[in-house]
Amino acid sequence: MADWEKRVWWPKPSSHIRDSLSTPIIHHPLSIINRHGFTLIELLVVISVLALLMAILMPTLQRVRNQARAVVCQANLRQWGSFLAMYVNENHGRLPEPPTTDKDDPRFQEWWGWGWGRWAWGSGWDRRAYDEVKGILCCPMAAKPANPTGARGRGPGGTFAAWGPFWPEGQEPVPEWNPYGSYGVNDCVAHRRLSDNDDCLGARVWRTADVSGTDRIPVYFDHSSSMVDAVVWGEVEVEPPACDAIPAALEPTAYWVPCINRHDGGINAVFLDWSVRKVGLKELWMLKWNRQYNTSGRWTKAGGVQPEDWPQWMRGFKDY
Repeated sequence: MADWEKRVWWPKPSSHIRDSLSTPIIHHPLSIINRHGFTLIELLVVISVLALLMAILMPTLQRVRNQARAVVCQANLRQWGSFLAMYVNENHGRLPEPPTTDKDDPRFQEWWGWGWGRWAWGSGWDRRAYDEVKGILCCPMAAKPANPTGARGRGPGGTFAAWGPFWPEGQEPVPEWNPYGSYGVNDCVAHRRLSDNDDCLGARVWRTADVSGTDRIPVYFDHSSSMVDAVVWGEVEVEPPACDAIPAALEPTAYWVPCINRHDGGINAVFLDWSVRKVGLKELWMLKWNRQYNTSGRWTKAGGVQPEDWPQWMRGFKDY
């Protein structure tokens, strides 16, 4: 060692520094290559497992969500049934029927606001009546109108779309209420006489709730068309629609009847005994829609219907 090196004091490195200096860089804890991390293959495996779990869980989550919406739908219908039950109780069992056709007569306005207008249309002659029920005009499965601007007038809705509104945007004068909804009313229950010479549906209508079999008489239900275009089963043998009403009604029979797959092979309905339940689509032909309706008609087992007779989109639904 040179003399000048002997005269200069050099600090000796500590033991841990010596060890780190002697450790190859590839094994250094601070190296960008960390033997304790995930490899690319491991990450891909984890992502694949997560994707598989999501694929398994998503249908279940969607089914649970739809079931929750169906519960809300039935709660809405119970409120509609309560409206009509109050009217019936106050009128000695009589169902809504106008005592006069004079729209200026207070008795007609009372019937419209309490009877047909309030519980069937979701409105009356004023905004107040509409505001009372607008929160229950739509099934949660069909809360948005297929015709949001009203450009098609009383445009039909669909399986998952509401009908209405009635008046186009910007039209003058526009009434204070411009409803849209996704329920329909059985016109043979909500009897509305259009004139003194027009008894509407004559012998087919239900004029009182004091009849037998009220648990089979539908009043208010999931529907893809306006409440004005009421369901009138019994005039002719109603054929099942050739297709479901998605996204909007595609043909008259697709929205003249409530045969839409809104709730997993069925619709919800309130009956004249004020009960609410799910109705299978093929069961619709077995309900007592009016006093003269044949519940053993062509589209029932008693009438000889075969599974292959139903339209293709309905064949997988439950038979009755």
